[in-house]
Amino acid sequence: MQKRQLGPFEVSCIGFGCMNITGGYGKAEPADAVRVLQSALDEGYTFFDTAAMYGYGESEKLLGKALATRRTEFVLATKAGLSKDANGQREVNGRPERIKELCDESLQHLQTDVIDLYYLHRVDPNVPVEESIGAMADLVQAGKVKTLGVSEVATDTLRRAHQEHPITAVQSEYSLWSRTPDRGVLDACKELDIAFVPFSPLTRGFLTGKYTDRTQFAPTDLRYKMPRFSEENFKTNLLLLPAFNAVAERVGCTSAQLALAWVLGMHEKRFIPIPGTKHMDFMRENAGAADVELDDATLVELDALINEETVIGNRYVDAQMASTDSERD
Repeated sequence: MQKRQLGPFEVSCIGFGCMNITGGYGKAEPADAVRVLQSALDEGYTFFDTAAMYGYGESEKLLGKALATRRTEFVLATKAGLSKDANGQREVNGRPERIKELCDESLQHLQTDVIDLYYLHRVDPNVPVEESIGAMADLVQAGKVKTLGVSEVATDTLRRAHQEHPITAVQSEYSLWSRTPDRGVLDACKELDIAFVPFSPLTRGFLTGKYTDRTQFAPTDLRYKMPRFSEENFKTNLLLLPAFNAVAERVGCTSAQLALAWVLGMHEKRFIPIPGTKHMDFMRENAGAADVELDDATLVELDALINEETVIGNRYVDAQMASTDSERD
């Protein structure tokens, strides 16, 4: 697979997102996840991204089980600041002591002595970002972490974090139908020479064309309650697929590969998308997007076809939109 620069690291131009190997988008089997992760490394993926929040540690444990013996072959990213509280409930917690606790837990789960890229998963509104990043900088000094990143941040938050300690990467949702970082974060990344890691580049599976009916989503699937996948909005959004699929057919790739190729073709090779999957075939299909080159006319055509104006519904429910730092831009 082609390579791109992620701070001091050279990684595959497409990384592997490990959120849904433990669930999120339906049931996941641990044994299947281990096989997919091992095969992904063989396929050429050299950047794996997980978080303390994913499965409340189970994603990290699976990644450690699958790849610990091949640790020198890939760049490892995980995240702190979003986990579960003492009552087992999801919480945003950017306090220095909690970040340091989570780092030690992550190192144990991942069966490694160092994390290559450590993100602040979400900004804690009750803790100045400088304090959270300062704690993460202490982890760099301690040799537990090599570089730092931030996720879903507004532009001013990114600048404040970068002033506290150099930021290597920003991770946020970015795809044909989610463009929040265009409001300022991407310009700041270019100015500050920071890599950008788009999550959900396949629009949570929508643009793969593999989901054409809401009954395919179990009530426990994260998408079931997302506005763009509501019964009414999903039916309307599906009307975008025929024209999109026609472009894929013309280009000579799958719809999933087209969606990824669009992300890869943006912003001077600064993007390193991290699609995730539990399926061996989908993992290999995603890797094939690295070989799809889109001309400028096709990039513009896709941009006009699917964007935040043509898609119905917000990316999160109202409460989550209001509490997500990046949405302040």
